[in-house]
Amino acid sequence: MSEDLESLFYLAVEHLGGEKSLSDTAVSKQSDDVSEIPAQQVETVIDLCEKQVENVTKKCDPKFNIPLGVSNHHVHLSQADADVLFGKNYTFSELKPLSQKGQFAYKECITLAGPKGVVERVRVLGPVRKQTQVELTTTDCFKLGLKAPIRLSGDLADTPGCTLIGPAGSVQLKSGCIVAKRHIHMDHFDAIRFGVRNDQVVSLEVPGERGGIINNVSIRVDESFTLECHLDTEEANALGVCGNNRLKMIK
Repeated sequence: MSEDLESLFYLAVEHLGGEKSLSDTAVSKQSDDVSEIPAQQVETVIDLCEKQVENVTKKCDPKFNIPLGVSNHHVHLSQADADVLFGKNYTFSELKPLSQKGQFAYKECITLAGPKGVVERVRVLGPVRKQTQVELTTTDCFKLGLKAPIRLSGDLADTPGCTLIGPAGSVQLKSGCIVAKRHIHMDHFDAIRFGVRNDQVVSLEVPGERGGIINNVSIRVDESFTLECHLDTEEANALGVCGNNRLKMIK
């Protein structure tokens, strides 16, 4: 890039960013070799930059900006149940952090047993919770012989239980099995930005060849949350989407 063009480029960038007036920028970006830049050239470059920004904005729909997270079956353990399944004072091995702050997947897995069958290699997520919660897919429910309701995390009243089998022992849960209700995590800033409130139910437009509109998506607002929509693997597979996709909110 020639020095003339480079100077014009910086003029345009700073003008579009609104940091300085055009005249102030011209003075600050003058060099020994470029003492004066015709105003018409500056305006031409600025005009071209503005048109390019407009074109990019049109191509990138700002409403398709909700990241997607796809969840397979997993279990959140209470400390008491973790002690039985893995042994007292057992230290779990972290596999990877999750999108929500302070949450992570462990390397450890357990087996679930129900009236009709078993589901193996169900991953344990951390940290521990007050009450054990098992999140299943509909297919898991058929395998286990359970009728788990569609619920948000933590809503465990009147839910079925199952048997948890770990390397050190087993636990018979009386309740705690659910199929996760689709939802969007967000903090208060994002709630204001999207114009929604906690517990509000919205719809989402899903892109792609197998995409469409999904309804009954719950909004979950908390200052600790990171913006992300959660679908289970069956929902995501049916819609042909994965964690790389972004979704559009429809209120």
